[in-house]
Amino acid sequence: MPTRRAHIVFPEDLIREIDELVGPRGRTAFLLDTARKEIQRQKLLRFLDRAAPAWNDKDHPELAGGSGTWVRKMRHENEHRTRAGRDPSAK
Repeated sequence: MPTRRAHIVFPEDLIREIDELVGPRGRTAFLLDTARKEIQRQKLLRFLDRAAPAWNDKDHPELAGGSGTWVRKMRHENEHRTRAGRDPSAK
């Protein structure tokens, strides 16, 4: 992945705290990881604040009867497969 330098100024107390956690040689990795996590958090917050619903019924027709109906159907199919795979002589 290509990289690019960025000149960022931090307060001394913050650098000191980071160094206490990860050491001066771990600063870059720590700050990159922290920035990535914060970006993901911000994206999630924006997604959750959207007016549009996250769930679209037309994309999930299997759940048209409700999630409980779907779960019961899946359990029934699983039980059917389990019984069909058993040796009839085994008990």
